[in-house]
Amino acid sequence: MDISRGNCYNADCPARAVLGHVTGRWGGLVLGALTGGTQRYSELRARIDGISEKMLAQTLRDLERDGLVIRRQYPAVPPRVDYTLTPGGMEVARRVSDLIGWLQDHVGEFVSAQEQHAEKLQARASYRRAPSTSSG
Repeated sequence: MDISRGNCYNADCPARAVLGHVTGRWGGLVLGALTGGTQRYSELRARIDGISEKMLAQTLRDLERDGLVIRRQYPAVPPRVDYTLTPGGMEVARRVSDLIGWLQDHVGEFVSAQEQHAEKLQARASYRRAPSTSSG
């Protein structure tokens, strides 16, 4: 298939799947963790709090299939498997890491906005539950 440029807004575009792998719940965190260099599976699992073994394995498989991660298995007991970024993976990871850093720097703004939104919803719910004072 000869594709000179993708269109992620098109359902048939192969880049859309890659976008999902990179921006999904775990892909960006795996890429970000690998910007520090080659890591073993257990190191990635320890670094990314909350990821299950199943989701880490699936995410690594997806990123490897997309050409963003290289998996190297060594003949050892117990088996040793390392993961590292490809050059393209490093470029994507840098961009994702920039986004992660920006989000971390602005976390206070997000928490404030979420609290204000919750208060607004609570006020609306209270208003709807208030008894009617009209006489008729």
